[in-house]
Amino acid sequence: MKYFILLLFFFIGSALFAQTDSTQKVEEEEDYSAYENVTSSDGQNKSFCNPKIFDLSPARFISIAWDHQLPYDIKLSKPGFYPKDSSNVVPYETANVNSTSGIRLFANIPVISSNKFLWQLGLNYWNMKYVFSENTTPTPNAGLIQQLQNDGLTTMGLHSTVYKPLNDKQFILMQVSADLSGNYTFSNIQDLKYTKYSASILWGKRPNDRKQWAVGLTRTYRVGQLNFLPIVLYNWTAPNRKWGTEILFPARVHVRKNFNARSLVMAGYELEGQSYRIGGVTLPVDKELELRRGELRLRLEYQRQLMGFIWGTIQAGYRFNYSYNADYTEKDGSDFFRGFVGTQEYAMINKLGGAPYFNIGIHLVSP
Repeated sequence: MKYFILLLFFFIGSALFAQTDSTQKVEEEEDYSAYENVTSSDGQNKSFCNPKIFDLSPARFISIAWDHQLPYDIKLSKPGFYPKDSSNVVPYETANVNSTSGIRLFANIPVISSNKFLWQLGLNYWNMKYVFSENTTPTPNAGLIQQLQNDGLTTMGLHSTVYKPLNDKQFILMQVSADLSGNYTFSNIQDLKYTKYSASILWGKRPNDRKQWAVGLTRTYRVGQLNFLPIVLYNWTAPNRKWGTEILFPARVHVRKNFNARSLVMAGYELEGQSYRIGGVTLPVDKELELRRGELRLRLEYQRQLMGFIWGTIQAGYRFNYSYNADYTEKDGSDFFRGFVGTQEYAMINKLGGAPYFNIGIHLVSP
Protein backbone atom coordinates (compact mmCIF):
# COMPACT_ATOMS: atom_id res chain seq x y z
CA MET A 1 0.00 0.00 0.00
CA LYS A 2 2.86 2.45 0.76
CA TYR A 3 4.18 2.03 -2.79
CA PHE A 4 0.74 2.78 -4.19
CA ILE A 5 0.57 6.01 -2.12
CA LEU A 6 4.04 7.09 -3.33
CA LEU A 7 3.05 6.49 -6.95
CA LEU A 8 -0.18 8.41 -6.40
CA PHE A 9 1.71 11.47 -5.10
CA PHE A 10 4.11 11.20 -8.05
CA PHE A 11 1.31 11.26 -10.59
CA ILE A 12 -0.61 14.06 -8.88
CA GLY A 13 2.52 16.15 -8.47
CA SER A 14 3.39 15.70 -12.13
CA ALA A 15 -0.11 16.82 -13.10
CA LEU A 16 0.04 19.97 -10.95
CA PHE A 17 3.41 21.20 -12.21
CA ALA A 18 3.29 19.96 -15.82
CA GLN A 19 3.40 22.53 -18.63
CA THR A 20 0.62 22.50 -21.20
CA ASP A 21 1.53 21.15 -24.63
CA SER A 22 -1.20 22.35 -26.97
CA THR A 23 0.37 20.87 -30.10
CA GLN A 24 -0.14 17.23 -29.19
CA LYS A 25 -3.54 15.52 -29.21
CA VAL A 26 -4.34 12.10 -27.85
CA GLU A 27 -6.41 9.20 -29.09
CA GLU A 28 -8.97 6.96 -27.49
CA GLU A 29 -8.44 4.22 -24.94
CA GLU A 30 -8.77 0.71 -26.33
CA ASP A 31 -12.40 0.68 -27.21
CA TYR A 32 -14.07 -0.10 -30.51
CA SER A 33 -12.86 3.14 -32.12
CA ALA A 34 -9.21 3.10 -31.10
CA TYR A 35 -7.22 2.85 -34.28
CA GLU A 36 -4.74 4.77 -36.37
CA ASN A 37 -5.82 7.63 -38.61
CA VAL A 38 -7.48 6.71 -41.85
CA THR A 39 -5.64 8.66 -44.53
CA SER A 40 -6.07 8.53 -48.27
CA SER A 41 -2.93 7.16 -49.88
CA ASP A 42 -4.18 5.59 -53.11
CA GLY A 43 -5.00 8.75 -55.04
CA GLN A 44 -8.76 8.19 -55.01
CA ASN A 45 -11.08 11.15 -54.72
CA LYS A 46 -13.53 9.35 -52.45
CA SER A 47 -13.03 10.21 -48.77
CA PHE A 48 -13.67 7.96 -45.77
CA CYS A 49 -14.51 8.86 -42.18
CA ASN A 50 -11.76 8.85 -39.60
CA PRO A 51 -12.20 6.22 -36.83
CA LYS A 52 -11.45 8.71 -34.04
CA ILE A 53 -12.40 12.19 -32.92
CA PHE A 54 -10.54 15.00 -31.13
CA ASP A 55 -8.95 14.52 -27.70
CA LEU A 56 -9.92 10.95 -26.87
CA SER A 57 -7.80 9.03 -24.36
CA PRO A 58 -4.75 7.40 -25.98
CA ALA A 59 -5.14 4.17 -27.94
CA ARG A 60 -3.13 1.50 -26.10
CA PHE A 61 -1.05 -0.89 -28.19
CA ILE A 62 0.68 -2.71 -25.32
CA SER A 63 -0.31 -2.51 -21.62
CA ILE A 64 0.81 -4.02 -18.34
CA ALA A 65 -1.13 -3.32 -15.14
CA TRP A 66 -1.52 -4.51 -11.56
CA ASP A 67 -5.06 -4.83 -10.19
CA HIS A 68 -5.73 -5.14 -6.44
CA GLN A 69 -8.98 -5.48 -4.45
CA LEU A 70 -9.03 -4.79 -0.71
CA PRO A 71 -10.70 -7.13 1.88
CA TYR A 72 -14.27 -8.40 1.52
CA ASP A 73 -16.50 -11.33 2.58
CA ILE A 74 -17.50 -14.30 0.44
CA LYS A 75 -20.40 -16.74 0.97
CA LEU A 76 -20.82 -19.86 -1.17
CA SER A 77 -23.67 -22.37 -1.26
CA LYS A 78 -23.21 -26.12 -1.50
CA PRO A 79 -23.43 -27.42 -5.11
CA GLY A 80 -27.03 -28.39 -5.76
CA PHE A 81 -30.08 -27.17 -7.68
CA TYR A 82 -31.33 -23.66 -6.93
CA PRO A 83 -34.14 -21.75 -8.70
CA LYS A 84 -33.32 -18.28 -10.01
CA ASP A 85 -35.34 -16.61 -7.26
CA SER A 86 -33.49 -18.39 -4.42
CA SER A 87 -32.51 -15.69 -1.91
CA ASN A 88 -32.24 -17.42 1.47
CA VAL A 89 -29.69 -20.13 0.70
CA VAL A 90 -27.67 -21.16 3.76
CA PRO A 91 -23.93 -20.65 3.05
CA TYR A 92 -21.88 -23.82 2.78
CA GLU A 93 -18.53 -22.05 2.88
CA THR A 94 -17.82 -18.57 4.21
CA ALA A 95 -14.56 -16.70 4.31
CA ASN A 96 -12.87 -13.34 4.62
CA VAL A 97 -10.80 -12.49 1.56
CA ASN A 98 -7.81 -10.35 2.50
CA SER A 99 -7.09 -9.43 -1.10
CA THR A 100 -7.68 -10.35 -4.72
CA SER A 101 -4.94 -9.21 -7.06
CA GLY A 102 -3.14 -10.02 -10.25
CA ILE A 103 -1.37 -8.87 -13.37
CA ARG A 104 -3.14 -7.77 -16.55
CA LEU A 105 -1.40 -7.85 -19.94
CA PHE A 106 -2.87 -6.52 -23.16
CA ALA A 107 -1.68 -6.06 -26.75
CA ASN A 108 -3.54 -4.69 -29.75
CA ILE A 109 -1.49 -4.41 -32.95
CA PRO A 110 -2.59 -3.07 -36.37
CA VAL A 111 -2.35 -5.65 -39.17
CA ILE A 112 -3.88 -3.68 -42.06
CA SER A 113 -4.32 0.10 -42.00
CA SER A 114 -5.62 1.89 -45.07
CA ASN A 115 -8.23 4.50 -45.92
CA LYS A 116 -10.70 1.72 -46.78
CA PHE A 117 -10.07 -0.89 -44.12
CA LEU A 118 -8.55 -1.23 -40.65
CA TRP A 119 -7.81 -4.57 -38.99
CA GLN A 120 -6.22 -5.19 -35.60
CA LEU A 121 -5.26 -8.38 -33.77
CA GLY A 122 -4.58 -8.63 -30.06
CA LEU A 123 -4.25 -10.79 -27.00
CA ASN A 124 -4.95 -10.46 -23.30
CA TYR A 125 -3.97 -12.20 -20.07
CA TRP A 126 -5.61 -11.69 -16.65
CA ASN A 127 -4.69 -13.43 -13.43
CA MET A 128 -6.53 -13.22 -10.10
CA LYS A 129 -5.01 -14.62 -6.90
CA TYR A 130 -7.21 -14.95 -3.79
CA VAL A 131 -5.58 -14.49 -0.39
CA PHE A 132 -7.89 -15.64 2.42
CA SER A 133 -7.63 -14.77 6.10
CA GLU A 134 -5.85 -17.23 8.39
CA ASN A 135 -9.07 -18.33 10.11
CA THR A 136 -10.57 -19.59 6.82
CA THR A 137 -11.01 -23.37 6.82
CA PRO A 138 -12.24 -24.39 3.35
CA THR A 139 -13.71 -27.82 2.72
CA PRO A 140 -10.63 -29.91 1.79
CA ASN A 141 -10.30 -30.71 -1.91
CA ALA A 142 -14.02 -30.38 -2.51
CA GLY A 143 -15.10 -26.76 -2.27
CA LEU A 144 -14.83 -23.70 -4.48
CA ILE A 145 -12.85 -21.76 -1.86
CA GLN A 146 -10.18 -24.46 -1.89
CA GLN A 147 -9.83 -24.15 -5.67
CA LEU A 148 -9.69 -20.35 -5.54
CA GLN A 149 -7.06 -20.54 -2.83
CA ASN A 150 -4.97 -23.05 -4.78
CA ASP A 151 -4.99 -21.60 -8.30
CA GLY A 152 -7.09 -18.43 -8.43
CA LEU A 153 -8.72 -17.48 -11.73
CA THR A 154 -7.02 -16.98 -15.09
CA THR A 155 -8.15 -15.65 -18.46
CA MET A 156 -6.17 -15.83 -21.71
CA GLY A 157 -7.68 -14.66 -24.95
CA LEU A 158 -7.33 -13.49 -28.53
CA HIS A 159 -9.35 -10.77 -30.21
CA SER A 160 -9.75 -9.24 -33.66
CA THR A 161 -11.32 -5.91 -34.55
CA VAL A 162 -12.29 -4.52 -37.97
CA TYR A 163 -13.21 -0.92 -38.79
CA LYS A 164 -14.76 -0.48 -42.24
CA PRO A 165 -15.64 3.09 -43.31
CA LEU A 166 -18.48 3.20 -45.83
CA ASN A 167 -18.08 6.85 -46.83
CA ASP A 168 -17.04 10.14 -45.23
CA LYS A 169 -19.72 9.85 -42.50
CA GLN A 170 -20.70 6.21 -41.93
CA PHE A 171 -18.79 3.14 -40.73
CA ILE A 172 -19.17 -0.47 -39.60
CA LEU A 173 -17.31 -1.83 -36.58
CA MET A 174 -16.88 -5.56 -35.85
CA GLN A 175 -15.13 -7.38 -33.00
CA VAL A 176 -14.62 -11.09 -32.23
CA SER A 177 -12.86 -12.57 -29.20
CA ALA A 178 -12.07 -16.02 -27.80
CA ASP A 179 -11.24 -16.42 -24.09
CA LEU A 180 -10.13 -19.43 -22.08
CA SER A 181 -11.08 -18.81 -18.44
CA GLY A 182 -10.85 -21.02 -15.38
CA ASN A 183 -8.87 -22.10 -12.31
CA TYR A 184 -5.91 -23.32 -14.35
CA THR A 185 -2.18 -22.52 -14.40
CA PHE A 186 0.46 -22.52 -17.15
CA SER A 187 1.53 -25.99 -16.04
CA ASN A 188 -2.03 -27.30 -16.22
CA ILE A 189 -3.89 -25.37 -18.94
CA GLN A 190 -7.48 -26.48 -19.45
CA ASP A 191 -8.83 -27.97 -22.66
CA LEU A 192 -9.56 -25.54 -25.51
CA LYS A 193 -13.11 -26.90 -25.77
CA TYR A 194 -14.00 -24.63 -22.83
CA THR A 195 -13.17 -21.48 -24.84
CA LYS A 196 -15.86 -18.81 -24.71
CA TYR A 197 -16.60 -16.73 -27.82
CA SER A 198 -17.88 -13.16 -27.94
CA ALA A 199 -18.73 -10.91 -30.89
CA SER A 200 -20.08 -7.44 -31.61
CA ILE A 201 -21.19 -5.53 -34.69
CA LEU A 202 -22.10 -1.84 -34.89
CA TRP A 203 -23.16 0.63 -37.55
CA GLY A 204 -22.39 4.26 -36.86
CA LYS A 205 -21.80 7.84 -37.99
CA ARG A 206 -19.07 10.41 -37.48
CA PRO A 207 -20.80 13.72 -38.28
CA ASN A 208 -17.80 15.88 -37.35
CA ASP A 209 -14.37 15.87 -35.65
CA ARG A 210 -15.94 16.03 -32.18
CA LYS A 211 -18.65 13.36 -32.29
CA GLN A 212 -18.98 9.70 -33.16
CA TRP A 213 -21.90 7.37 -32.43
CA ALA A 214 -22.96 3.83 -33.32
CA VAL A 215 -25.58 1.20 -32.49
CA GLY A 216 -25.36 -2.55 -32.68
CA LEU A 217 -25.63 -5.96 -31.02
CA THR A 218 -23.25 -8.06 -28.95
CA ARG A 219 -22.86 -11.65 -27.82
CA THR A 220 -21.00 -11.33 -24.54
CA TYR A 221 -19.88 -12.95 -21.28
CA ARG A 222 -18.94 -9.57 -19.77
CA VAL A 223 -21.08 -10.05 -16.63
CA GLY A 224 -20.55 -13.80 -16.34
CA GLN A 225 -23.22 -15.73 -18.16
CA LEU A 226 -23.91 -15.67 -21.89
CA ASN A 227 -26.00 -12.70 -23.02
CA PHE A 228 -27.21 -11.05 -26.23
CA LEU A 229 -27.58 -7.29 -25.82
CA PRO A 230 -28.03 -4.08 -27.82
CA ILE A 231 -25.05 -1.72 -27.52
CA VAL A 232 -24.57 2.01 -28.07
CA LEU A 233 -21.27 3.78 -28.71
CA TYR A 234 -21.09 7.54 -28.12
CA ASN A 235 -17.80 9.44 -28.15
CA TRP A 236 -18.04 13.22 -27.89
CA THR A 237 -15.76 16.20 -27.24
CA ALA A 238 -17.09 19.59 -26.15
CA PRO A 239 -16.43 22.70 -28.30
CA ASN A 240 -13.89 23.94 -25.72
CA ARG A 241 -12.10 20.55 -26.02
CA LYS A 242 -11.78 20.23 -22.25
CA TRP A 243 -14.67 17.84 -21.59
CA GLY A 244 -16.05 14.80 -23.32
CA THR A 245 -17.57 11.34 -23.08
CA GLU A 246 -16.32 7.86 -23.99
CA ILE A 247 -19.26 5.49 -23.88
CA LEU A 248 -19.94 1.92 -24.95
CA PHE A 249 -23.23 1.30 -23.16
CA PRO A 250 -23.96 -0.88 -21.23
CA ALA A 251 -20.35 -2.11 -20.93
CA ARG A 252 -18.81 1.18 -19.81
CA VAL A 253 -19.63 4.86 -19.47
CA HIS A 254 -17.03 7.57 -18.79
CA VAL A 255 -16.90 11.35 -18.61
CA ARG A 256 -13.51 12.77 -19.62
CA LYS A 257 -11.70 15.92 -18.46
CA ASN A 258 -8.64 16.94 -20.50
CA PHE A 259 -6.20 19.09 -18.49
CA ASN A 260 -3.85 19.39 -21.47
CA ALA A 261 -2.46 17.18 -24.23
CA ARG A 262 -0.42 15.17 -21.70
CA SER A 263 -2.92 14.41 -18.94
CA LEU A 264 -6.60 13.68 -18.40
CA VAL A 265 -9.06 12.19 -15.92
CA MET A 266 -11.86 9.69 -16.61
CA ALA A 267 -14.81 9.12 -14.25
CA GLY A 268 -17.50 6.49 -14.67
CA TYR A 269 -18.12 2.75 -14.50
CA GLU A 270 -17.32 -0.51 -16.27
CA LEU A 271 -18.96 -3.93 -16.22
CA GLU A 272 -16.32 -6.64 -16.05
CA GLY A 273 -16.29 -10.44 -15.88
CA GLN A 274 -16.19 -13.78 -17.63
CA SER A 275 -17.42 -17.37 -17.29
CA TYR A 276 -14.80 -19.61 -15.64
CA ARG A 277 -14.68 -23.40 -15.90
CA ILE A 278 -13.84 -24.65 -12.38
CA GLY A 279 -12.21 -28.02 -11.92
CA GLY A 280 -11.72 -29.96 -8.67
CA VAL A 281 -15.09 -29.24 -7.05
CA THR A 282 -17.16 -32.27 -6.00
CA LEU A 283 -20.51 -32.12 -7.85
CA PRO A 284 -23.76 -34.11 -7.46
CA VAL A 285 -24.04 -34.58 -11.26
CA ASP A 286 -21.70 -35.66 -14.05
CA LYS A 287 -21.25 -32.18 -15.48
CA GLU A 288 -18.82 -29.24 -15.41
CA LEU A 289 -19.02 -26.21 -13.13
CA GLU A 290 -18.99 -22.70 -14.63
CA LEU A 291 -18.44 -19.76 -12.27
CA ARG A 292 -20.32 -16.75 -13.69
CA ARG A 293 -18.23 -13.87 -12.36
CA GLY A 294 -19.46 -10.36 -13.10
CA GLU A 295 -18.84 -7.07 -11.34
CA LEU A 296 -19.62 -3.37 -11.57
CA ARG A 297 -16.66 -1.06 -11.06
CA LEU A 298 -17.25 2.60 -10.22
CA ARG A 299 -13.95 4.34 -10.83
CA LEU A 300 -11.81 7.41 -11.30
CA GLU A 301 -8.72 7.12 -13.53
CA TYR A 302 -5.86 9.55 -14.03
CA GLN A 303 -3.83 9.17 -17.25
CA ARG A 304 -0.53 10.96 -17.90
CA GLN A 305 2.22 10.91 -20.50
CA LEU A 306 5.47 9.82 -18.86
CA MET A 307 7.79 10.06 -21.87
CA GLY A 308 7.29 9.82 -25.62
CA PHE A 309 4.67 7.18 -26.34
CA ILE A 310 4.75 5.81 -22.77
CA TRP A 311 1.76 6.68 -20.59
CA GLY A 312 0.95 5.76 -17.01
CA THR A 313 -2.43 5.33 -15.33
CA ILE A 314 -3.72 5.18 -11.78
CA GLN A 315 -7.27 3.94 -11.29
CA ALA A 316 -9.19 3.76 -8.01
CA GLY A 317 -12.79 2.94 -7.23
CA TYR A 318 -15.24 0.51 -5.68
CA ARG A 319 -16.13 -2.96 -6.92
CA PHE A 320 -19.75 -4.13 -6.54
CA ASN A 321 -20.63 -7.78 -7.07
CA TYR A 322 -23.01 -8.30 -9.99
CA SER A 323 -22.81 -12.10 -10.18
CA TYR A 324 -20.75 -14.89 -8.64
CA ASN A 325 -23.23 -17.74 -9.06
CA ALA A 326 -22.34 -20.99 -10.83
CA ASP A 327 -24.03 -23.20 -13.43
CA TYR A 328 -23.75 -26.81 -14.50
CA THR A 329 -22.60 -27.16 -18.13
CA GLU A 330 -21.95 -30.14 -20.36
CA LYS A 331 -18.59 -31.90 -20.47
CA ASP A 332 -18.25 -31.20 -24.19
CA GLY A 333 -17.80 -27.50 -23.38
CA SER A 334 -21.18 -26.34 -24.71
CA ASP A 335 -23.04 -23.59 -22.91
CA PHE A 336 -26.65 -22.39 -22.70
CA PHE A 337 -28.46 -19.05 -22.80
CA ARG A 338 -30.52 -18.09 -19.75
CA GLY A 339 -30.90 -14.39 -20.39
CA PHE A 340 -33.35 -12.43 -18.28
CA VAL A 341 -36.34 -14.77 -18.73
CA GLY A 342 -34.80 -18.26 -18.61
CA THR A 343 -35.82 -20.59 -15.77
CA GLN A 344 -32.70 -22.78 -15.58
CA GLU A 345 -31.60 -23.55 -12.03
CA TYR A 346 -28.23 -22.46 -10.66
CA ALA A 347 -25.67 -24.96 -9.42
CA MET A 348 -24.52 -22.52 -6.69
CA ILE A 349 -25.87 -19.28 -5.23
CA ASN A 350 -22.92 -17.18 -4.07
CA LYS A 351 -22.48 -13.72 -2.60
CA LEU A 352 -19.50 -11.37 -2.47
CA GLY A 353 -19.19 -8.20 -0.45
CA GLY A 354 -18.14 -5.00 -2.16
CA ALA A 355 -14.52 -3.83 -2.01
CA PRO A 356 -12.38 -0.79 -2.81
CA TYR A 357 -9.80 -1.47 -5.49
CA PHE A 358 -6.97 0.20 -7.39
CA ASN A 359 -5.16 -0.44 -10.66
CA ILE A 360 -1.74 0.87 -11.73
CA GLY A 361 -0.59 0.52 -15.34
CA ILE A 362 2.06 1.41 -17.92
CA HIS A 363 1.07 1.62 -21.58
CA LEU A 364 2.65 2.00 -25.00
CA VAL A 365 0.22 4.18 -26.97
CA SER A 366 -0.16 5.01 -30.64
CA PRO A 367 1.73 8.02 -32.05
